[in-house]
Amino acid sequence: MSSRFLHTLSRSDFCALLRRFAPTAAETLPFTTTFDRILAENLTAPEDLPQGDRSCMDGYALAAADTFGAGEGNPAYLECRYAIEINAYPDFVLAPGECAWIPTGGFLPPGADGVVMVEHTQDIGGGTIEVRQSAAPGENVMFRGEDARRGAPLLNAGTRLGVPQIGLLAALGIGEVAVHRRPRIAILSTGDEIVPVHARPRPGEMRDVNSHALAALVAQAGGDPVLLGIVPDDLATLRETLARGLARSDALFLSGGSSKGTRDHTLDAIAALPGADILAHGVAMAPGKPTILARVGTKPILGLPGQVGSAQVVMLVLGQPLVRHLSGDGRAFDETRRPVRRARLARNLASRPGREDYVRVRLEETPEGCLAHPLTGKSGLLRTLLHSHGLLRVAAEAEGLVAGQEVEVWLV
Repeated sequence: MSSRFLHTLSRSDFCALLRRFAPTAAETLPFTTTFDRILAENLTAPEDLPQGDRSCMDGYALAAADTFGAGEGNPAYLECRYAIEINAYPDFVLAPGECAWIPTGGFLPPGADGVVMVEHTQDIGGGTIEVRQSAAPGENVMFRGEDARRGAPLLNAGTRLGVPQIGLLAALGIGEVAVHRRPRIAILSTGDEIVPVHARPRPGEMRDVNSHALAALVAQAGGDPVLLGIVPDDLATLRETLARGLARSDALFLSGGSSKGTRDHTLDAIAALPGADILAHGVAMAPGKPTILARVGTKPILGLPGQVGSAQVVMLVLGQPLVRHLSGDGRAFDETRRPVRRARLARNLASRPGREDYVRVRLEETPEGCLAHPLTGKSGLLRTLLHSHGLLRVAAEAEGLVAGQEVEVWLV
């Protein structure tokens, strides 16, 4: 195996390579099963929504001009001639000086351009309604086509279908949509020292944490993890397992074997695959410098560090955005989508210029505000993951951060 890193890329250049991979193909599904999926087609509205001018609340439909200047001390008086049903279009026209009782969601009759809330009226008998507040044209009215206009763009390809989008599809009767297939991500752990979870480790061995942690992170990002198990430090076995994993997946993530150790066969095994191309071996971030990116045909291979904390940070920074990108999410690499919390740094934090540092931090609420405590040292301990609330990114050009400085913590 090569004893050197290839040219170390910046994190942004590494992400630019990840963007080159194409999203998964589309599949058409009932809209009820597409929550959190990514649209693979542009949608247009099949009809107006709402289909007519509708009231936002219970009250009286009227011509706003009939209430100009009305108030508690100078009410307007209108004749209530009609009561509108929620499930029918009005079959009458309001004349000047008339109003009609209307429920929330009822359609406005011709001649009405506003609704006054029932709380601002008084039925004084004989069909006369005292209106104690003036109404403006369009007040308390949802106009025809205000949510969607027939034939107009509705949702763009690349949109993640959340609760509002699912509700919009239901309101318009769109029963099926084309979404990107969930990417299947094969996951592989390597190393003679790695044993299955059910095994009792001997001296020098450790249970396979990475396969299961990475699978959870893949699922969290919208992918379907495919566990390939553990492969020892054997070149032929690793190459065969990589080929088998790629044949049944859209991408392959493996942990371990990405550094310069003499038993690290990952690069050689990848390079031996037909059509393989090593795109990067080394990214200017810590943890994660030895990360590998390769392409075999149209499929990416992401080689993560074997150390559990490092592997999970690389997954958060690079792996999960790749999964979302393969899912069709056009904003997969948009860092402004990260949930962040502002805090003050509890102590000085050193950093080496030329690389991005991602430091696990614990947040503490104090009377003076939120403090961010860096959890540095002993990064192999799982407790640093369990006790952290997020990651603090130190920019590549920075030499460190000082105590009391305001920082943004990426909540994970």
